[in-house]
Amino acid sequence: MALSRSELISIVEKIMQAEGTEEELDELLDVLGKNVPHPEVSNLIFWNDQELSAEEVVDEALSYQPIVLPDKAH
Repeated sequence: MALSRSELISIVEKIMQAEGTEEELDELLDVLGKNVPHPEVSNLIFWNDQELSAEEVVDEALSYQPIVLPDKAH
């Protein structure tokens, strides 16, 4: 079952505030990664040039769409 936007925001807030042990935070990152299409959602939290809020992280992660390149073999 997919998590709601508000549940995802809550998870991101906990990660950003380092609430819990390293193991618990790793589990939260795993849950987050399984519920958004962005392949590197942790980069939005930890290594982003902009200081994004939890809401902005979730919105960007949910709106991610991969670029499909044409197959050059045909």
